[in-house]
This record gives sequence, structure tokens and C-alpha cells, in this order.
Amino acid sequence: MTKFPVGPDAFDSFGLPRFPPGEVWLAGAGPGDPGLLTLHAVNALGQADVILYDALVHAAVLRLARPEVTLEFAGKRGGRPSPEQRDITERLIELARQGHRVLRLKGGDPFVFGRGGEETLGLALAGISFRVIPGLTAGLAGLTYANIPATTRDTNHGVILITGQYAAGQERVLEWGALARTRLPIILYMGMGRLAEITRSLIAGGVAPGLPVAVVHNATTPDQRVLVSDVGHVAEAAAEQGLGSPAIVAIGEMVRLREALLPFAITLSDGSPGVPPGSHQPVAPD
Repeated sequence: MTKFPVGPDAFDSFGLPRFPPGEVWLAGAGPGDPGLLTLHAVNALGQADVILYDALVHAAVLRLARPEVTLEFAGKRGGRPSPEQRDITERLIELARQGHRVLRLKGGDPFVFGRGGEETLGLALAGISFRVIPGLTAGLAGLTYANIPATTRDTNHGVILITGQYAAGQERVLEWGALARTRLPIILYMGMGRLAEITRSLIAGGVAPGLPVAVVHNATTPDQRVLVSDVGHVAEAAAEQGLGSPAIVAIGEMVRLREALLPFAITLSDGSPGVPPGSHQPVAPD
């Protein structure tokens, strides 16, 4: 088997950029499976001096970094002790001003519920040059690995991506009833802690209790579990099965397609139906 080389000189044929000292690059590491990493992200890993990484970044992704790299954990997990966002941004600025090549490595995509907008704004205000490298967001890639199309011409022409984890003081800003009236499927990030509350609000806003729902837990990893239920029962069913975070919740008619697709679906690794490839080893500090 051919081994794919890594490092700054391995990607010359792709025309990938050099990582200058004193810059900060924000890269999406994807939803879990390291095979979903982009070449731009691998290129950044091979050049960075310091990597600030999130809680759900796969250990295999970090092994693509240079041996002499400095790794710093900067993960934020809802409901758990986590670094303050201001401290993370200030650390990025500090390291860049010291002349390091700083990689901020995030699960999913930096600009999709990843606080990348907050961090890049802080960098811009501090006069620090930055680059943003997109990643596959879990809300879409996770559904794909669960064999649930996010859109089809027969079921829906759009989706709503939304988070169930509100900023402080904004708990009452979101109107779930208004979302229900759009009749568009909802893909919910970070919503397991409020799933019962959210589904009650959707039903109160006019969503049928029998509308199908899928919970994709540990999406795109060998630990992936998929629960299919409906709006009226999903919170109770998820609790009974012990499904918590991290999870993506899909609410809409497209969930019904999983039943037809699953018997014939294979994975990218070993051809076994229904089991995602790779080895899931998210990393956090000791």
C-alpha cells in the first residue's frame, strides 16, 4: 500500500500555501473520521509550530503534525469546565506575536458553530493575519454516515442548521415555533441537553409529533450510534438509550429514507454495512 507523504514539501503539486511565522490558521478537522480531513488542513498540520486543538479532534489527526510541534488543549465542552473563549483568543494572539506558526484546530468547520468567527474577529482587531480552512461540518457529514440525505427533491429543498446551546442571556431569543412554520427540516447541533424542551416547543409551534427524528451519536466514528424515533418520543428514547453529547439531531421527512438505504450501504473502509471507518480516539489533556 502506498503511504501518503506528509510535510510542507509533499504537497508542491497541489500548490498549497506556506505557513508564514506570526500567522494564525484556523482549520476544521471534520466530524470525527480522520479520513475526512482536507489536504489544506494536513498541509497546515505539517508546518505549524503550535497547535491549539479542540476536544473532539481525533488523535490520528494530531499525529500528522511535525514531531517538534507544541500541542495545547483548548477544547470547550458544554456543561463541563472549559477554557474561556477570551483566554483562547488571547493565547492565539500571544503566540502569533511571538513569531510562531499557530494552528487553531477545530472539530467540524470553524465557522459553523465553532466560534471561529469570534476568534478571527479578535485576531483582526489585534492586527494578526489569519487564514480559515474549511472542514466538513458534523451536521451534514454525520447524516451522510448515517445514510440520511440532508436534502432530496422529493422531501425538502433546504434545511435549517441550528444550535441548541445558547449564548448567555439569549435563551429566550430563539422562537422554535417560527422554525416549525417554515416546514424545513432542522439539523440540531449541541441540543441533547435541551432535547425535551426543544421538541415540546416544536410541537407547540405546529410540528406533528409523528415527524421522524434521527439522533446520530459520535458521528462518523466506530462508536457511532443512530436512534430513529419521532418528535413526540425522541427525548425519552434517547435518555433510555443513554445517548448524550456529542450528537447531531435531524428532524424531518428525509429521515425515513435511512430505512431503505441502510441494507445496501457500505463504508469507505472495509465494506461492512452500517459501521463507519477508522478508529475514534478524541484527545483531551491528562
